[in-house]
Amino acid sequence: MESNPHAPLASLIDLMMDAVFAVDAHANIVFASASCERIFGYTPKEMIGKNMFDIMLPEDREVTRNSVVEIMSGNPQFHFENRYVHKNGHVVNIMWTARWSPADQLRIGVARDITERKRSESLQSALYAISEAAHTAEDLLKLFQRIHEIVGTLLPVDNFSVTLYDDETGELSFPYHVDQFLQRPDPFTLIPGTFYAEIIHTGQPLLLTPETKVAHLEELRVSFGMNPLCWLGVPLKSHKGTIGVLMVKSYPGGVCYNEQDQELLQFVSTQIATVIERQQMQARMQYMAQYDQLTDLPNRGFLHDRLKAAISTARRQQGQLSLLYIDLDKFKQVNDTLGHGIGDLLLQGTAARLKLCVRESDTVARIGGDEFVVLLQGVSLPEHAQVVEKIRNAFNLPFTLEGHRLTISPSIGIALYPEHGKDERQLLEYADKAMYLAKHGKEQ
Repeated sequence: MESNPHAPLASLIDLMMDAVFAVDAHANIVFASASCERIFGYTPKEMIGKNMFDIMLPEDREVTRNSVVEIMSGNPQFHFENRYVHKNGHVVNIMWTARWSPADQLRIGVARDITERKRSESLQSALYAISEAAHTAEDLLKLFQRIHEIVGTLLPVDNFSVTLYDDETGELSFPYHVDQFLQRPDPFTLIPGTFYAEIIHTGQPLLLTPETKVAHLEELRVSFGMNPLCWLGVPLKSHKGTIGVLMVKSYPGGVCYNEQDQELLQFVSTQIATVIERQQMQARMQYMAQYDQLTDLPNRGFLHDRLKAAISTARRQQGQLSLLYIDLDKFKQVNDTLGHGIGDLLLQGTAARLKLCVRESDTVARIGGDEFVVLLQGVSLPEHAQVVEKIRNAFNLPFTLEGHRLTISPSIGIALYPEHGKDERQLLEYADKAMYLAKHGKEQ
């Protein structure tokens, strides 16, 4: 039998950690070494006849075609990088050394798997990028958009969502939701037994692949409409517990996530949860600085800001505005006889009735004690009078507070811009004095 003079070379190639390929001018594989199975998941026999572009990540095809043109023009490539989809669905990063053999009309390439290196580099870059996003994002929505972009550098995430969980109300909300087939859901109460509930209550990630999701298929359809190929959710954890879920999924034809992707997403989710918690804390602090804690109305400082802006608009447009300064008659008597608890309920009820008397564009503020201010923008004198009448009528109905039936009347002082003042201090002082005159008139 005649021996194969190239057998030692072929055996040496098969022992290489890198994979060796021979590809024709149309990118069809004509030779693949044994190492290709370790890197791509396909045996050499399965690889031969395949087109390289068919197993390549679609996003990398155009830049690869440009590289192929260079190689076939006689310019070898030594460190070209692109990505492929492994037989089991996950993405592998490859660094190529390739040249064109005019005599054989073949492109000879050596493929090195650099997935772990790229993952480590990307993870480090993502950490810095997320940290930067946390300090530059103007709001949570822009933050989630940026994080989506960052995670997209680590793995394919065409379908990406951030779901937040309110432990007090048990409600899920979807501040960020990008999905090929499913519109953003309206907020709803967490349903026991669903994937969201499992992640939130256990604090553990959940990976559903084509092999593992069969038992959950009915629930999957109910929860997500079109049946996805792969679903991966990880908890967003704060020091208070699980505050939501970071979720990615793929549909048929897309990639399938694995445990490495799960670990990666868990790492990213820790950073995201920290940012969300900090942003929420900042939002709460800002809210506390601007709103009255008892009535949830704008406080004195916030009223000043809105009044200053309203005066600027009225001055520029030569318009008008009205300021109503409201004080509850005999409120101290309610506190003294029935207690501060009933007094607080009365203040909350007053706030609710005042808001019903004005437009959404108007402002109702509590500036202290039983004193409220209503800012009416762009109203004529007849309209202003109608609002005052609505407020008086609203207080004709008694308040029923924990079994106590109270009839309270307001004293109202009115200031008009520009007749009674040109700035916020002058208008508030005029309205305040007008209110005390009205109250004094009642007492005589």
